[in-house]
Amino acid sequence: MALTLRRVYHITAFSWYAFIVKSLAAKDGEELPPGIFVYGGPWKYLTFLNVLLQMLFFGLAAVNDLQPGVKSESTLNRCKDFLFSVFAFPVGMFVVLLFWTIFAYDRELVYPATIDTFFPPWMNHAMHTFVFPVLLGEVLVQPHIYPQIKHALAALGVVGLSYLSW
Repeated sequence: MALTLRRVYHITAFSWYAFIVKSLAAKDGEELPPGIFVYGGPWKYLTFLNVLLQMLFFGLAAVNDLQPGVKSESTLNRCKDFLFSVFAFPVGMFVVLLFWTIFAYDRELVYPATIDTFFPPWMNHAMHTFVFPVLLGEVLVQPHIYPQIKHALAALGVVGLSYLSW
C-alpha cells in the first residue's frame, strides 16, 4: 500500500510541475509587462528554477519508484535523496518563505501588480504557495537518507554562489 501511495504521489507531483512548466512555456509569445524577463529571461528567477528543480526531483522519484528490485542501495535512489535533501527541499522552502515575506512587506518588490494580467493568480500560487504542501507531503510519504552535512552545505553553497554570480 505504501509503495502504491508513493508511486501515485510522485507521478501526480511530477505531472503537476510538468503542467506548470508547460503553462509557463505557453506564455512565451504573449505580450510581457514592462521590465519582466529582461536580461536572462525566466532563467534569472529562482521561482522558475525552483519549479524546474521540483519537476526534476519528482520525475526522478517516479522513475525510482517504477524501478524493479531493491532500491535503497541503488545509485538512482542515492541521487534522488541527495537532490531532495540538498536542493529540492531547501530551495523550495526558501522560495515560498522569502516570496511571501517580501510580498507581505511590499508586493511591488517581488510581484508587481502589472504581472497579474500576465500570470493568473492560480499560477502565482502554483509557483509560490503549493510548493510548500507538496514538499511536506514528500517528507511524510518517503523516508530519505541524508548526506553528510559538510557535503550537503558545500553542494548547496556552490550552486547558491553560482546562481548569485551570474
